[in-house]
Amino acid sequence: MFRQMRRFKQQITNEECREVLKDTKRGVLSLLGEDGYPYGVPINHWYCVEDGKLYFHGAKTGHKLEAIKKCDKASFCAYDEGYRKEGEWALNIKSVIVFGRISLVSDEALSRKICTHLVGKFTDDEEYLQKELKNALSRVQCLEMSIEHMTGKLVNEA
Repeated sequence: MFRQMRRFKQQITNEECREVLKDTKRGVLSLLGEDGYPYGVPINHWYCVEDGKLYFHGAKTGHKLEAIKKCDKASFCAYDEGYRKEGEWALNIKSVIVFGRISLVSDEALSRKICTHLVGKFTDDEEYLQKELKNALSRVQCLEMSIEHMTGKLVNEA
């Protein structure tokens, strides 16, 4: 059903893919938008190691939610900050693309857990976290993406 990577010599392992998803803070969530146009939105994410799912959050209304309600198929792309080899200018970057199904999270306890982990990717300020949970959690819609297919590669920008 899903294509194999064309440049298979650059392919990274599933474990490396999971590390990129776990360690990166942002990526692009792509959905089928209005009138069949692709809709890609930059978004932060949390990759849950325990269940192997991706989680996101956003407003309870808008283009993203309308698209998800019409079609639950999605893809998500993330890439790391890369590294340079000694004496080289080009970055070596690991990127990951996942395909799967995305759904709205209705469980408040899970939404609280998702938001807690998302905030934790950016700050360890407990006071800030508690303030956000108290003031904003009721206005947040969390999303859960079950991964059906995942590929990743290491690319040298030269």
